[in-house]
Amino acid sequence: MKKLKKAVLLVGHGGLPKDISPEIVEQFMRVHKARLKAGGPVSQQEIDLDKTIRNWERTEKNDPYKAGLEALSAQMEPLLEGYIVKTAYNEFCHPSIEDAVGELAQQDVSEIIIATTMITRGGSHSEKEIPEEIRQLSQKHRDIRFQYAWPFNMNSFAEFLSDHVKSFDPAVALH
Repeated sequence: MKKLKKAVLLVGHGGLPKDISPEIVEQFMRVHKARLKAGGPVSQQEIDLDKTIRNWERTEKNDPYKAGLEALSAQMEPLLEGYIVKTAYNEFCHPSIEDAVGELAQQDVSEIIIATTMITRGGSHSEKEIPEEIRQLSQKHRDIRFQYAWPFNMNSFAEFLSDHVKSFDPAVALH
């Protein structure tokens, strides 16, 4: 009997590298916004510009966001024994959610739990785009069970954030 492999895909927003040409970013934004406004399909030009941005060489210096998400993922790994832990990015950075899922599918993963660092309600990425992408990926990878670990329990998050804030108050830290 084949052992089932499980994975956690940690999805961050993704950021632009500090050393990317502003012209590339401006051109991408212009093409992307025009498509969204018109409601048309993604053009080859937008696909190419997106690839250029996502595949830009990243370092801790030119993309501290990516380094930060990868550090969080590394901190989570020992807490998630039995899971493959991988990062992905909603935009601007590689791997995309689709690419990361493809890599996990090649590793014969049977279940992927997708969690995002975008915590609060109201964001189009966490509320609309990621669930829609998961729906499409579940059609493409029918042998993988997908779960989206969202929305967050706001009571738990409020407690975590409050404890964190209190740790910066010297009067509270002494007790």
